[in-house]
Amino acid sequence: MRLPFGFWQRIAFVGISGLLCAVVGMLFTASAQKPALQPVVAKFVLADTIQPVTQSELTRAVARAEAMGAQALLIELDTPGGLLDSTRAMVGAMLSSRIPVIVSVAPAGARAGSAGFFLLEAADVAAMAPGTNAGAAHPVAGFGKMDETMALKVTNDAEAFLRSYVARRNRNVEAAVEAVGASHSYTAEEALAQHLIDLTAASDAELLNKLDGRQITRLDGSVQTLHLAGARIQLLSPSLREELLGWLVNPNIALLFLVGGGLLIYLEFNVPGTIVPGALGTLMVLVSLFALNLLPIRFTAILLLAAAAVLLLLEAKVGGHGALAAAGILSLAFGLLTLVEAPIPEMSVNPWVAFAASAGFGGITVFLVRLALRARHSKFRLGMDALVGCRAVAMEPLSPEGRVLVEGEIWNAVAAQSLPAGAALRVVAHEQTRLRVEPEK
Repeated sequence: MRLPFGFWQRIAFVGISGLLCAVVGMLFTASAQKPALQPVVAKFVLADTIQPVTQSELTRAVARAEAMGAQALLIELDTPGGLLDSTRAMVGAMLSSRIPVIVSVAPAGARAGSAGFFLLEAADVAAMAPGTNAGAAHPVAGFGKMDETMALKVTNDAEAFLRSYVARRNRNVEAAVEAVGASHSYTAEEALAQHLIDLTAASDAELLNKLDGRQITRLDGSVQTLHLAGARIQLLSPSLREELLGWLVNPNIALLFLVGGGLLIYLEFNVPGTIVPGALGTLMVLVSLFALNLLPIRFTAILLLAAAAVLLLLEAKVGGHGALAAAGILSLAFGLLTLVEAPIPEMSVNPWVAFAASAGFGGITVFLVRLALRARHSKFRLGMDALVGCRAVAMEPLSPEGRVLVEGEIWNAVAAQSLPAGAALRVVAHEQTRLRVEPEK
């Protein structure tokens, strides 16, 4: 019996519908069983002084963490402090971050000293590892002591800057201000008891587990819940440029480049045509000036360096029995020592580096300048002219003519009087191929 065509259409429709339902059901089941994406936490390690290079690194770390869609940015902090201007810029980058910023003073033995305390308090979540400390954030002058009025203005400004965001983080404003006004420092336990930090944790894993599910209040007042359990930590490494600048921004390295480059340039002038010393010295001086431009410089120190150069040149030209050279070296040493206006010892010039560089540069400069001046003042002579003034020895009796030995060469000579063989003579003139000599006085 032949079935009608409509019957087969109904059968096909039912079969296709069932197949589609099965496929859709499998997709929903797989979707339901698929685990949630693992959260990512970007980590930036700041174990250096606070200055323009680390400022650039932190700002870049915030931007990279936002671009990769991280749940939070974890900053592992260990710093003695640094420049207040760089601190303000770094705090601004943290406060304006679109993702939560977690600052952890770690590992054990680390500190958030001086400017580092401002960064710790600026974080959405502030944490410290056991065995760490934070505080001692009173502003200081780079060299010497500020007058009372200026010190009061700087301190009040720093305290107001700290209060502007500590209160919005719901932390202890009075205890935070004590770290600035009275240079108070806190251990991890004391900071937690004073409500300067939110928690303590010995490791990153412990820190993230404690923060999972915690609600935080951002600077704009919005409330956000952290989901950080089992998060994958991705380390943000500095770029090659940042690593190079971080090495060059060391004032001792910058000064050695400056002094060494200056000597190479002078060597090029003293021995022209060598090219390599001049090119290398120019590169070293330019690199050192670039590095020093990132640091706070005292203009009075630059005047001392200029005075040192003048004193060393005068010693080489007019001679001061060493007095001008000694004054120049001392001026150079003091200028190098005070060149960088460092608020913390870690950013200052090592005294041994300053004195060693000054003594070496001063001594070499005086020696090379004297050689150059002596060469410039001596007459340029060729042939027999070059023998005038040289010592000679009579090889035979001169009566009054005979042969003499001059500079390892035998010449005919004539004297105004008879002289015995072996007599010490001096060349005073020449006549064609014959020298005129006289007894050496």
